[in-house]
Amino acid sequence: MPASFKQAIIDEFRANGGKVGGPFEGAELLLLTTTGAKSGTEHTVPLGFVRDGELLLIVGSAGGAPRHPAWYHNLLAHPQVGVEIGTERLELIAVPAEGARRDRLFERVVSVAPGYADYQAATSRILPVVVLEPSGAEASAEEPGEMRNLADKLVQVHGWLRAQLRHIQAETDAHFAARAAHEGSGEPPAPGIGLQLRQHCLAFCQFLTFHHTGEDAYIFPSLADRQPQLRDALDRLGEEHRTVARVKDDLLALLADITTADPERFRAELARLSRELVAHLDHEEETLLPALSEIRLPPGPPVSEPGGGAAS
Repeated sequence: MPASFKQAIIDEFRANGGKVGGPFEGAELLLLTTTGAKSGTEHTVPLGFVRDGELLLIVGSAGGAPRHPAWYHNLLAHPQVGVEIGTERLELIAVPAEGARRDRLFERVVSVAPGYADYQAATSRILPVVVLEPSGAEASAEEPGEMRNLADKLVQVHGWLRAQLRHIQAETDAHFAARAAHEGSGEPPAPGIGLQLRQHCLAFCQFLTFHHTGEDAYIFPSLADRQPQLRDALDRLGEEHRTVARVKDDLLALLADITTADPERFRAELARLSRELVAHLDHEEETLLPALSEIRLPPGPPVSEPGGGAAS
């Protein structure tokens, strides 16, 4: 698709609440925004999609071309993606389906949009079916219902991290249980959850890096200026960020080939990450929540302390 034509579709989509005319009139389209695997810059493409219950399915057809589209390589490297449907904007995790699940979902896609069968017939590669999944933040019991201040926001972010960590641990158990159940000679078959585990681990690690970078670059310096008595504690939290980053890098190294990762080593590293991360989140909340509760969202005047004085 020529870049100018693609941009025209994107502009029309956003100007008309997700509706476009021409060859795509009446079709269900979404806008997918990925982060470049090499460039790190954002790229947006219009794509057809099919619903499977509450999940969204997209196919890396590239019109039956011999190579996967660039957006597919991007989401393998950076699973967190932006999705626009109509006027709604979502932050989702992109997980390519594997094995029997991929085949079942491709049949679902073809039943709604038969043209994808023609694309598959035109190429020898297996067209990837990508499931756009909720991030898991909505499942977190720690997520507050109302964003009143930065303390609420920190609790929400930490709730997402805790929920993702629990999800990764459950997928790890399922992945290695499937491998252990394999019998016979030769390499164990793909259990159908390895790539899913990889994508969720990557999303977790990338979000953790983004969160810590934001704290180190913006929140901590601003908070230290407002409340100098916290400066030493904030410096210690910054040091903890570097420790957690090293643990995170160890986990990413294990993901180089999830199908051959040693189960005991992987579980040990994941358990170590879990312990250190949860301890860090707990300590960060204990240190920061009282101060952050005084910073309103959206930013406003200082919160008054009991007795009428402005909080410093």
